[in-house]
Amino acid sequence: MLSPELLGKVLESAPDAIVIVDAAGVILFASRQIATLAGYLPQDIVGRRIEDLLPERFRAGHLGHRRSYSHDAHPRPMGVDLDLYVLHQDGRELPVEISLSPVREGERLLVAAAIRDITERKRIQTELKQAREAADRASLAKSRFLATASHDLRQPLQTLSLLNGTLRRTVRDPLAGEAIAQQGQAIEAMSRLTNALLDMSKLESGAIRPDPADFAVASLFEEMRNEFASHAASKGLALRIDTGAPAAHSDPSLIGQILRNLVSNAIKYTEHGWVELRSTPVSRGVRLEVADTGVGIPADQLPHIYEEFFQVGVASNTSREGYGLGLSIVHRLVRLLELRLEVHSEVGRGSTFALELPAAVRAAGKAAASADSAAAPRELPSAARVLLVDDDAGVRNATAMLLEVEGFAVARAASLSEAVQEARRDPPIDIVIADYHLQKGETGIDVIAAVRELVGPRLGAVLVSGDTSSTLRQIVPDDRLRLASKPIRADELLALISTLLPPKRGAGSG
Repeated sequence: MLSPELLGKVLESAPDAIVIVDAAGVILFASRQIATLAGYLPQDIVGRRIEDLLPERFRAGHLGHRRSYSHDAHPRPMGVDLDLYVLHQDGRELPVEISLSPVREGERLLVAAAIRDITERKRIQTELKQAREAADRASLAKSRFLATASHDLRQPLQTLSLLNGTLRRTVRDPLAGEAIAQQGQAIEAMSRLTNALLDMSKLESGAIRPDPADFAVASLFEEMRNEFASHAASKGLALRIDTGAPAAHSDPSLIGQILRNLVSNAIKYTEHGWVELRSTPVSRGVRLEVADTGVGIPADQLPHIYEEFFQVGVASNTSREGYGLGLSIVHRLVRLLELRLEVHSEVGRGSTFALELPAAVRAAGKAAASADSAAAPRELPSAARVLLVDDDAGVRNATAMLLEVEGFAVARAASLSEAVQEARRDPPIDIVIADYHLQKGETGIDVIAAVRELVGPRLGAVLVSGDTSSTLRQIVPDDRLRLASKPIRADELLALISTLLPPKRGAGSG
């Protein structure tokens, strides 16, 4: 059995300050660490009440806590989830952690309290909290900057692209036509780089968050056809679409972005033959494939294709089509969606990129129904009247010129009220094209809804935006609504409009 002297030495050697109090709260013992903690010598604190070690504002409440503990005395930490403090002799308040243990001396109940100074821990916690808050503020600021940059950088590119499309349709001089064609190529290059850099920045900042849902594969593939058919045809390539699986479950917007990069890459690296987009049901869900008869990828280059600025067979100091960011963006999106991307390639025979998605949660027929159950669009007059709504005068005027060259009658508006005013005129509106972000918090969705209230729910509409935030990605297009991302080329915009026209009336092309 340990002697009282040895027990005293054990208490004195404990790293925490130890005090023992009786039922009345009088301090009977204090270890020497109390001097380090509170500035009192043990002999100076013994005989005083334990409340003397507490800040004034806690003393009245502590009396009740002490009496309550005496009725249910057992070892436990004091004040769980509460901030506890000891009052130093010099008036400072020190954050502490206190453990209580009952000590029986016959019928007498004593309480031993181990008091630990946690000033350093609190300091670290405060610094970590401040660092997290600063990081959150920086992330939010970066997200806001990217959203603004996405819109502001794409606006002038949208204007340039549409003006170039108008010039291609009106200029007949061969020399001027060649200059306009080269201008279009430069605009395309600027658009690709801008889109790629903004997409990379959004992915790096965490501004893009997946929003999974059931979606019709056929609808997504049809978007790819509308966007890339003319590009493939200009190279003499066949763009094949084969929808074997009707529906899947993932983020349709991000899957669309993956497919756009893969199809664009396939067309870029294919000189003869075809590019095919296909879907097939598999045991674990749906398999999407982008295949081509292109140049193929050497086996030793396959490990590098997802690196930024890497391009197959292109030296870093030579002229290039694109910037080698497409597959890097694809790689990041695939990881974000927690999917796996497979690639099979053979030099001179082509490549196949394959992505497996979970099956649709609902019945496949229901998920795909929206793509097949549309009522026939109403007949439009020979010269369709388009309501164009955009608060950027440059984009608005450039779009109007393109449409007027194509034979459309164009009504222009910069706001919701102006759009409603134009919609009330005669003849009625046949199609509305609206920018998503308008001034004073108005949106293109507001415009489309208001004009449909006046004209009819079957009014065809195109919603155009440079915003890639989750807000826009949550918009579910109906069978008479098309979504388009800025900068959209003239041919792409006209192709979207043509899908809203009856078969006998097609939008022209240059």
